[in-house]
Amino acid sequence: MRPARPAPVTARLADIAAQAGVSEATVSRVLNARPGVAAATRQSVLAALDVLGYERPVRLRQRSAGLVGLITPELENPIFPAFAQVIGEALTRQGYTPVLATQTPGGSTEDELTELLVEHGVAGIIFVSGLHADTTADPERYERLRAQGVPFVLVGGFSSKVRAPFVSPDDRAAARLAVTHLAALGHRRIGMALGPRRFVPVQRKTEGFLRGMADDLGVPAAEGERLIQHSLFSLEGGQAAAAPLIERGCTAVVCASDLMALGVVRAARLLGLRVPRDLSVVGFDDSPLIAFTDPPLTTIRQPVRPMGQAAVRALLEEIAGAPAPHTEFVFLPELVVRGSTAAAPKGRDRLRDDIETG
Repeated sequence: MRPARPAPVTARLADIAAQAGVSEATVSRVLNARPGVAAATRQSVLAALDVLGYERPVRLRQRSAGLVGLITPELENPIFPAFAQVIGEALTRQGYTPVLATQTPGGSTEDELTELLVEHGVAGIIFVSGLHADTTADPERYERLRAQGVPFVLVGGFSSKVRAPFVSPDDRAAARLAVTHLAALGHRRIGMALGPRRFVPVQRKTEGFLRGMADDLGVPAAEGERLIQHSLFSLEGGQAAAAPLIERGCTAVVCASDLMALGVVRAARLLGLRVPRDLSVVGFDDSPLIAFTDPPLTTIRQPVRPMGQAAVRALLEEIAGAPAPHTEFVFLPELVVRGSTAAAPKGRDRLRDDIETG
């Protein structure tokens, strides 16, 4: 057997092009993992490399059937380890080994982690709450990944500019569930604590909140907007968002995450308010152990297990060469009522009414 020769130089492009029956420009695009080449044509070029005895460039070599990358933005929020566990279990049952890659402040970026996983020859990648959910991020990074022949699935958030399967909770329905629950308890002035505006889940929760306020309480959109406070997806972010909402007379606050909800509870206590007697609080996620907080948190349960399993199924279909539809699979959330919500405080309602009519 003759040893494989190094990756071809420009002078040899003509040989590869002739063997594959394509142009030299097409060969160059394939070797540089550029988009714009049909899958069948790409395979013909790679086969020509093999026939002529050339080594494939590292990024084009056959990927390991055993490794699947999982990229999460952090692990401090309990919802991300929960997703990692479900996805890892589902992959393991199918004979794959999950490789968890997590971003850290000042550490590796999503792009750097993606490049590292590709260099290690993973069979595919699942992104949980990645840059795909950020409307200000460049979606071209995912097109480049697709051009390299790496299957991937995106969890949380949706972008029509990215050709891939998406798996998401129904964020609009989640916000409406929370508003309907609080309205049924007599709350008329409900606030919402959210993360930065640029994220798709935030925009969708905003839409659901405003629709719920209009349908259940007759609150116009302009007034509903005044009851929304943007901050960070963290306990500190929830605490920062709570004070202005309480000052605006809110007797209940819907939060974009359980961690934000715990921050709202902390802020209320620092202001001398009791939860839920003076202020009701609703979280989002139903993170592990959240039922054991003080008080136990009423929350909107994100369907982590079915979402994680669906993401794995979609990725394995991509790996097997039977791509899942490039669309969004949306899962309905569930209201879980615990001890952080109660009937609206009558005294604060009367005070607010006096202010509005005075």
